[in-house]
Amino acid sequence: MTRAYLDIETTGLSRAACELTVVGVAVEHGNRLLIQHLVGGQISKIRLLAALRGVNRLYTYNGARFDLPFIKARLGLDLRGILAHTDLMYACWKRNLKGGLKAVERSLRIERKRPDIDGWMAVRLWYDYVNNHNANALRTLIDYNAEDVMNLRELRIRLGVD
Repeated sequence: MTRAYLDIETTGLSRAACELTVVGVAVEHGNRLLIQHLVGGQISKIRLLAALRGVNRLYTYNGARFDLPFIKARLGLDLRGILAHTDLMYACWKRNLKGGLKAVERSLRIERKRPDIDGWMAVRLWYDYVNNHNANALRTLIDYNAEDVMNLRELRIRLGVD
């Protein structure tokens, strides 16, 4: 089985009014993860499907309520219709681990290089990149997203979820 981990960054919570800014996909190859990012205008149904080629199971955190419906609304791509999906948030709830991904990571002592960045900061980084052409802001945003998808794998392993 080939597993992948997916996390998105957006300009806000509304699927109708907000844009996808980054789609991060980490595909397992043995003990290694191949991380790919689609950014801004690169984000498309075709490119996302290409990033997920060969994947049997997709893992997210709150993806059933946010990431996957957002992708469906913005790209017209229903990933739940073509891939088995496990939302790790529900596995966390069964173990009384509540809150967002960062709160769960703290509870399980999963470390982050940049614990100071959250979803609101991700929006600000995107607009800093778009409005001020700040390449460092984009690099920070991509690094933040990469850490999210890498930590999803660690979370799956620690929870013992297949």
